[in-house]
Amino acid sequence: MKKEKITPKEITIRPLKSVEGLAGDQVRSLMLAEGEAIKVDCLNWPDFPYAPNVDCRVAYTPEALVVMFDVEESHVKAVTLENNGPVWEDSCVEVFVANPCGEGYFNFEVNCIGALLAASRRSRTEANMFDDERLAKVCRYGSLPHEKVDSKGDGQRWWMVEIIPFEVLGLEGAPEQLRANFYKCGDNCERTHFLSWSPIGLPTPNFHCPDFFGAIKLSK
Repeated sequence: MKKEKITPKEITIRPLKSVEGLAGDQVRSLMLAEGEAIKVDCLNWPDFPYAPNVDCRVAYTPEALVVMFDVEESHVKAVTLENNGPVWEDSCVEVFVANPCGEGYFNFEVNCIGALLAASRRSRTEANMFDDERLAKVCRYGSLPHEKVDSKGDGQRWWMVEIIPFEVLGLEGAPEQLRANFYKCGDNCERTHFLSWSPIGLPTPNFHCPDFFGAIKLSK
């Protein structure tokens, strides 16, 4: 049940020429210069008051949506090494996108060391998980090596870039608009937290709620 009327957020993002062939640091520099800056800072549930500092930048190329997260938090944790594992239990950033070609939505969840969970969904419990071939199409570049980490202390920083091809959303090219939300979570971190970019009007933590996705307008 919705607890209150929520006004979804909107952003307009700019095009990049291309990120094909660029290294992770080069993509990061490009996003810092040209990505639309937003904050993932909505504390939707008072029972979970901890709020890491999460800056996000969003842009697109003719082939893909590009999202970069910069995170500062007190517990950087990653246990899951394999794709489609429980990455949401770790230090994790997420991009959820409404299906632009039909019903349902896509979720792309990446922990701080680059393990990816991705699926097309009807709901939280009805999912078609991406296979290895489809997972490989979603590029990830991050600041941490792909190995387990469990580091505590204020002011720790990491970053992650996700490049999500429009192809995996069922599109042949860039659309005029998408509906999406951006998240930061850490279910099994020392201080459990659930942050969103666009606010969520539900009584308990739940990111699988397309009704609260914001509008992403793609400028030409």
